[in-house]
Amino acid sequence: MRAYVVERPDAGFTLVDLPCPVPSAGQVLVRVHASCVNPLDTKIRAGKAPHAKQPLPAVLGLDMAGMVEQVGSGVTAFRPGDAVYGMVGGVGGLQGTLAEYVVANEDLVALKPESLSMREAAALPLITITAWEGLVDHAKVHAGQKVLVHAGAGGVGHVAVQLAKALGADVFATVSEEKRKVVEEFGVTAIDYRALSTDQYVERYTGGAGFDVVYDTVGGATIDASFVAVKRYTGHVVSCLGWSTHSLAPLSFRSATYSGVFTLTPLLTGLGQAHHGEILSEAAALAEGDKLRPLMNERRFTAADLGEAFAAVESGAVGKVVVEL
Repeated sequence: MRAYVVERPDAGFTLVDLPCPVPSAGQVLVRVHASCVNPLDTKIRAGKAPHAKQPLPAVLGLDMAGMVEQVGSGVTAFRPGDAVYGMVGGVGGLQGTLAEYVVANEDLVALKPESLSMREAAALPLITITAWEGLVDHAKVHAGQKVLVHAGAGGVGHVAVQLAKALGADVFATVSEEKRKVVEEFGVTAIDYRALSTDQYVERYTGGAGFDVVYDTVGGATIDASFVAVKRYTGHVVSCLGWSTHSLAPLSFRSATYSGVFTLTPLLTGLGQAHHGEILSEAAALAEGDKLRPLMNERRFTAADLGEAFAAVESGAVGKVVVEL
């Protein structure tokens, strides 16, 4: 099969011919139609993501959408010809999705939403699972709450605001002024973080009480701002980039709580993989109900454009791009 290998940090992609993998018990063989390039993929390629435990050389790529070609023994949920999507490899020594075929544990995939193309579906797994684990699993967002998502027009952010809306919350998002329309089209209140301080927008939108849930997708100083923006006693801060050192005093003085999200755990440890498939099944239902759609880059990338695709994401010009294989 065709596969694209990165030999060493920051190296280009080498097209190689590898043996086609064979699914073992509980696995499916998927012909990859599209693979998403996320910021994490660019960090792995650069050798700057030790937490992903993906030694080079390797075939990169976490997310994919494609067609089931073959199933291993014991697989009953899928059959050849099914269109599926999932976050299935590219970390922990697992073959990634920048290849003609990939083998995945059946627990990690779900049927692709019929209303989305392969390209659109491939854009969703990592960011959707990350948003879901924060808002549903940890914060248990529900109707009547005020939810603030930092960088609401970003990769995880634009899914998080849609998910919070689907859960019935009143949703707010920090964005730059030029991205205001992105979140407003989702029915979300945009907050220009450059024009308003944390205290100012907390006062304006919550009367000074604070938000019930704050989801940080940025890290760094934004986590500190989240600790100040959250509601006293019942507030909950969630972050998917909480890797730096912070003072917990502002959070503690509010008697609020904090949860970290590390989406790679099931891939790295094998624990909780079925929950990823469950999340993607729920997300597919939301997509079919027109409550979840990915933001897509206008340019279409193919395997011949892999270097440009990674460069676009690494530069920060786009949050993610999808490569059609």
